[in-house]
Amino acid sequence: MSILLEVVTTARHFADLPTFLAATCVCLLTYLYLQRPRNLPPGPRGWPLLGNIPTLAKSAFLPATFTELSKQYGDVMTIWIGGTIAIVLSGYETIRTALVKRAEDLSSRKIPASVADLRGDGTTKSSVKGILYAAYGPQWKHQRKFALMTLRDFGFGKRSLEGKVNEEANALVQEVLSQNGQPFDPKIIIQNAVSNVICSIAFGERFEYGDPDFLRLIQLLNATVEENASLVDKIGMIIPVFRYLKGNSSQERMVKMFQGLQEFCREQIEKHRLTFDPNDIRDFIDAFLLEQQRAPEEKAREHFTDKELQEVLIDLFLGGTETTATTTRWGLLYMMLNPDIQEKVHQEIDSVLGQSAPSYAQRNQLPYTTATLAEVQRMKPVAPLSVPHAASRDTALNGYNIPQDAMIFVNLWSVHMDPQLFPDPNTFRPERFLDQDGNFVKHEAVIPFGIGPRVCLGEQLAKMEVFMLFVSLMQRFTFHLPEGAPEPSMLGKLASAINVPCPFELCAVAR
Repeated sequence: MSILLEVVTTARHFADLPTFLAATCVCLLTYLYLQRPRNLPPGPRGWPLLGNIPTLAKSAFLPATFTELSKQYGDVMTIWIGGTIAIVLSGYETIRTALVKRAEDLSSRKIPASVADLRGDGTTKSSVKGILYAAYGPQWKHQRKFALMTLRDFGFGKRSLEGKVNEEANALVQEVLSQNGQPFDPKIIIQNAVSNVICSIAFGERFEYGDPDFLRLIQLLNATVEENASLVDKIGMIIPVFRYLKGNSSQERMVKMFQGLQEFCREQIEKHRLTFDPNDIRDFIDAFLLEQQRAPEEKAREHFTDKELQEVLIDLFLGGTETTATTTRWGLLYMMLNPDIQEKVHQEIDSVLGQSAPSYAQRNQLPYTTATLAEVQRMKPVAPLSVPHAASRDTALNGYNIPQDAMIFVNLWSVHMDPQLFPDPNTFRPERFLDQDGNFVKHEAVIPFGIGPRVCLGEQLAKMEVFMLFVSLMQRFTFHLPEGAPEPSMLGKLASAINVPCPFELCAVAR
């Protein structure tokens, strides 16, 4: 750098201003290029300062774009978001190697400083409390283990939780019946049902759908998931100083939304503290408060602060509401557009269940229905790029260097749409998951919840909810497009990390 400065200083005495400015830019770009880590994975050539942003901005669906680029540059690929390095992993074997065999190196998170300020404890700009976005390490492992154990105690994978899901499924059916076969958007009523299951686990009670507090929660969750980068944010990717400018920034709006969620969770924690009885543990909050009292040492109590509880609760809702609700909506959309498949699902449910309430244990008796849901999750993984990972330390993968803190996109979509794994991958065909005897056959490469230590915390709950909500709806209704309505887009759009359907309406005719 000292040599470049000497060149610029010398040039200033012998050149006019435009030439001097041009030389300065060349020197700056040369310096930035020389600062780049060596032996990075290959990737598309980027623009100075912009990196690959122009290419990515033109993408109709980013996971598909990454998949096409991987055919040219390989399953480990570098892209530049402004001056920020990002590594894209594609293909089942590469993703499995990275997230399972190399989990200690590639399972962390990279978060904006504004999020660290909001969701952290003030001691670091690189990590937050909670589980979903917390850095990989002892604290994260401790919280995840506690959350898993507590959720299992409150019914994950048990019939006790099934009763809560059935209660919400019945409420959902009644909401759909109230539409009287007229066109409606199913988004909110499905979200209500899914969110109420989380409320039962976290708060020990469900809400009526019209409850003001419940409506406030749903509004905050929707706003958080649907927030996209503003112009200020996009410029900030290129010129870091813009990240600190006030204006129409999605980060500013995101901060306000998270503050709203934090306030909601704090209110619930305080309500529980006023009525807490260590001999009557009602829900997740009570279990956490009990652990606060039990923690024998100051070091142990650091894991069970109110701040930690607040952020874990937010993660339970963020990870457990929109994901399950979106998968259910995709399922209904595929049924509308594939009436022959919908009829086969109806016939199977009628022959096995009749009008009796579904049970998750019956999924093996409903192989075609189970295969249909597997095909929905294959074609429309709810988080096709997962939640971005980050490198915990300087490491290497497939012979290429990956620097510490590099953001890592895990392209699950590339696995699910791999023709070597799933022939004719763009065709919706549940039969691909059935053997010659009509039994459901699980495919190891269907990984909508991710794999490795960061696999979705609520995977078992999500599978139960999707199955029981979908079966309950298909048992009672036939779904079709409103008369004269255009066929909805099946491309979807990425809202945060979630692949949500474009808005659509449907008609539900009682059977």
